[in-house]
This record gives sequence, structure tokens and C-alpha cells, in this order.
Amino acid sequence: MTDAVKKLRDWTSQSENIVFFGGAGVSTESGIPDFRSVDGLYNQEYDYPPETILSHSFYERNPEEFFRFYRNKMLYLDARPNAAHRKLAEWEAAGKLKAVVTQNIDGLHQKAGSKNVLELHGSVLRNYCARCGAFHGVEAVVNSAGVPRCQCGGTVKPDVVLYEEGLDEDVMRKAVSAIRRADVLIIGGTSLTVYPAAGLVRYYRGDKLVVINKADLGAGADLTITEPIGQVMAQL
Repeated sequence: MTDAVKKLRDWTSQSENIVFFGGAGVSTESGIPDFRSVDGLYNQEYDYPPETILSHSFYERNPEEFFRFYRNKMLYLDARPNAAHRKLAEWEAAGKLKAVVTQNIDGLHQKAGSKNVLELHGSVLRNYCARCGAFHGVEAVVNSAGVPRCQCGGTVKPDVVLYEEGLDEDVMRKAVSAIRRADVLIIGGTSLTVYPAAGLVRYYRGDKLVVINKADLGAGADLTITEPIGQVMAQL
């Protein structure tokens, strides 16, 4: 165990108000690719760039192509929580961790047992009819061809935030509140480049800002660990 991991272990063992803010790197050890990694979705070949396909305007203009991409590249329903997800759930059960703020849409934090998960970008596990508002599980998308339809005939839209769409104001408010009150804020597996979510870090008021990321973000952290987050969390 490195000195940095020992320090993190000390900080978290003494804290009763930890908040975790995570991104795609948290789930890569569960087999879900990181969009911006070297071999991630952003570096593969498609008729359109992923940013375009995953935009609100493309969804409205070309829904069949949107759902073809979405089914092929956004759904990893066999993925299982890794050591990072499990440790966070363990801390929450012990009353030490107050919230998980995540940019991920895979639902793995909940699968690991976390309850207070603030999903900034929504979840692939929730889908709603754009016409009548009826809820549909992910099976409605997986088991359909072309554009998934509700019984009323409306389009079943995934409850994920697309490019050009705003974040849920209630989720953002809760995230700001949790981060502002935390005495330890751990940022893991995110490049801090996607706004407005990345801007949440500025609300932290404490002096134990931890960044666990394979690349050094230069985020002015009090402690930086450049190792895979699952490997780090397994040691705590």
C-alpha cells in the first residue's frame, strides 16, 4: 500500500461525511468502456460521431439510427459492480458516505447496494413514453426493433441526458448540497471535462479533496492517486 493510499485510508476511516463524485472510469473495471479512453467509443468509426448521435437534435431527427447505436454501444446489462462500487455501498451502510454523485448511467452503484445515488445524466434502466409518460424498463428498448413504442403508440425514450439537454435541477441541487457539506470529497474516474457536472467540484468547502484517476487532472487536489480506482478502493 502506497503512502497516498494509506493517507486516504486514514481520512476515510476518520470521516462521517464522505461524498463520492465519479465518472466513466469507475465502471471501466466492470467492462464498460470509457467514451474518452484510447479505445473508447470516441475513437471508433461510425457514420456520425458519438457526440452527434447522442444529441437531442439527432434523436429527434433520426431516431432509428439513434436507437441502433444506443442498443449496440450504451447498454451493458451484464456488467457487475467492481470493488469501487462495493466499497462505496459499504461506507454508506456504515453511515460514513452521504451521497454518490455520478455521471454514469449504468446503475452499477445501485446494484452494489448504494441508496443515495444522484445520477446527473440519468439511467439506462429507466425509460418513459414521450406521449403518455408511462414508465418502461430497459427491456422495452432491448426487446424492440427500430424505435421502441409504448402501448399508446408514443416513443419510449431512455431517461438519460443527451447532449443539448439540461440536467435535472433537483438532482443538481442535491448534489451541490451534499458536496458543500462533505468533509472528504473523493473524485474518481472522471476527466472533469463535462460541464455543468464538472463544475460541481467548486462547491466543496473542505480541505480533503481526493482525486483517484489514472491521469493526473491537475485539479488542485489535496491528495492525488493515479491508479485504477477499483484497485485503490479494494485496499481501504
